[in-house]
Amino acid sequence: MLYSRYFIPTLKETPSDAEVISHQLMLRAGLIRKLSAGIYNYLPLGLRSIRKFENIVREEMNKADAIEMLMPSVQPAELWQESGRWQFYGKELLRFKDRKENEFCMGPTHEEVITDMVRREIKSYRQMPINFYQIQTKFRDEIRPRFGLMRGREFIMKDAYSFDVDSSAADLSYDKMYQAYMRIFERCGLNFRAVEADTGSIGGSSSHEFMVLADSGEDAIVSCDACRYAANVEKAESRPVPAQAEPELSPLQKTTTPGMKTIADVAGFLGLDSNQTVKTLVYCSEKDEPVMVLLRGDHELNEIKLKNNMGWDEVRMASEEQIMQLTGSPAGFLGPMGLKQPLTVIADITVQGMSNVVIGANERDMHFQNANLGRDFTVERFVDLRNVVAGDPCPRCEQGRLEMWRGIEVGHVFKLGTKYSTALNATYLDADGREQVIFMGCYGIGIGRTIAAAIEQNHDENGIIFPLPIAPFHCSVVALNTKDKGVMAEAEEIYFKLEKLGMDVLFDDRDERPGIKFKDNDLIGIPLRIVVGSKGLAEGKVEVKKRATGEVLLLPIEEAIETVRQLVEKALTFA
Repeated sequence: MLYSRYFIPTLKETPSDAEVISHQLMLRAGLIRKLSAGIYNYLPLGLRSIRKFENIVREEMNKADAIEMLMPSVQPAELWQESGRWQFYGKELLRFKDRKENEFCMGPTHEEVITDMVRREIKSYRQMPINFYQIQTKFRDEIRPRFGLMRGREFIMKDAYSFDVDSSAADLSYDKMYQAYMRIFERCGLNFRAVEADTGSIGGSSSHEFMVLADSGEDAIVSCDACRYAANVEKAESRPVPAQAEPELSPLQKTTTPGMKTIADVAGFLGLDSNQTVKTLVYCSEKDEPVMVLLRGDHELNEIKLKNNMGWDEVRMASEEQIMQLTGSPAGFLGPMGLKQPLTVIADITVQGMSNVVIGANERDMHFQNANLGRDFTVERFVDLRNVVAGDPCPRCEQGRLEMWRGIEVGHVFKLGTKYSTALNATYLDADGREQVIFMGCYGIGIGRTIAAAIEQNHDENGIIFPLPIAPFHCSVVALNTKDKGVMAEAEEIYFKLEKLGMDVLFDDRDERPGIKFKDNDLIGIPLRIVVGSKGLAEGKVEVKKRATGEVLLLPIEEAIETVRQLVEKALTFA
């Protein structure tokens, strides 16, 4: 492709509304342009990168025996009403009516549509397992679209749906997709983690998120430094506290703590570490059912763990009025002793091994010292309720410690079970002719979001550093002086030879200063660059530069071409 005949509208200045680096660089490099809030045109350079990624996705989906199809973007309301998600999904679901006043929505996902198709077409156990996938545009009416392709309203997504006869078979389909996702992101040259995650609004029994590691990532994740365990912080497990020798219990002591409402204040006032205190919180369900939660003072509550443990749909902190009614105390001095009303008390597993702790006395400006479980207060059950922190022991292996990362979610796999098949009555006949409910899984990848995440992970002050497998072009050939016929002839010859070898090459034939060409090539992130100049040609050599490392090689022309071929082949080869 000749640069002079292509469309790459680069920008010198960063647009003021671009907050994150991927959004800034995708605009500056001419990959995308905004049409409306959260809705973008994919310009030629950006589309080339997206198509490269789509090809990788298709190849791995096909290898995993998934079958490509295409479903409509417009979906009838009755399917969503049948599944129960028409109202539950919220305002992110763009609803509208046709001329006959029938209600529809723009599909943010396709569980209902694919389940409806399967219940019509799949009748026997002999037709399963089967897995359908599509690459298609979705729409979610985000209240605050931002960060370019990272959180848009209209976006390209690969979604797949597996159908199996039972839970064990569904596990096999889930694992096949998990392994396919691992290969997809490895082939893209991305540093990522597959993390255990909460199933959220999609539902189901288990899920993994695929996170591209980047300092700008919105999600906090943990991974073990010794094994493959990784999880979203909201899902990450803490290891139970080892059993300790029977402690010596000190006498309970009621202590005045004037105005000391926070753990840090109380610990400082008493000359103790925060890990010698117990934090007391009161939470309520969506139905105003209360629960008292105990945590070690230096730990933070994980509300998703609490919600899941209680079996509630939502959790919220109790109001001041509710706390006063239940405990007789204002917030800041709460504790599990002397409650005004019966209250379920649960505690994080770390509290179980504590002794002689400080707790609130349920009285303004008062705390108890040397409070002990069993003797002074009781707990209904101990469960994992806290956020893990860096340095915690791994819950899976003996030697590992947890590390904290920031990540960008680019893929998610769910084991749905029978949530949608039951709601939409998707059944089959087993070998004995009995009707059974189909087991499902669903698997999504954000196509444009992955390209944006790759840029968040791979960039420098000069622009994008595309991993070679998803770069719009593998290599550029830059002619330094277009008025020198010898330079242009040799640059053109190199360009044609590389193309003949199957390389995607951008020939920068513009009549521009070398500095402008170098800046543009760096900005758009082409991985390899061959620079052809009269000085080098006098020695029969050209310059090969690697964008990622800045390494420059001065090589004979044929050796330079072979070097580029080998580098591209190595990057695109996946065992």
